[in-house]
Amino acid sequence: MNRVGWGFWVFVALLIALHFLLRVGLGYEQLAPDLLVVAFLLAARQLPAGYASGLGLLLGILDGALVPYALGASALALTVLGFLGARSRELFADDNYLLLAIYLFVGKWTFDLIVFLATGEVFRAGAGYLLLVSPLTALYAAAAGLIGFTVYRAFA
Repeated sequence: MNRVGWGFWVFVALLIALHFLLRVGLGYEQLAPDLLVVAFLLAARQLPAGYASGLGLLLGILDGALVPYALGASALALTVLGFLGARSRELFADDNYLLLAIYLFVGKWTFDLIVFLATGEVFRAGAGYLLLVSPLTALYAAAAGLIGFTVYRAFA
């Protein structure tokens, strides 16, 4: 764990709890942003690659327990994203919000792509989902993550 204190990890845990509260507890499902992926992508940048992959596997299994058809797919996607997210630490600084938004957007879109391919949805829904719906959900998640991270930075 690099240069962040316990406040950052509380922020990540709150994002994960808020994800499950909005999607499962309040029943918003797809109307709520995917805060689990956002929290994970933020955490992965602060961890070594092995720990980030392990955290991705753990969160993927937790997410898959609530969405049974994607159990292995979300675990696989978050494990791959954990490794890639940890390696992205050298690419840009933490204080550049534009690159952080791009990182969150690409990370969420990659998550959707891996889950889409691993579950076999590509044969049922076609590529239209990946080109139309997935970028919008990635943009929504990136905007929510950027707002949350800005609020965290204001109080940290």
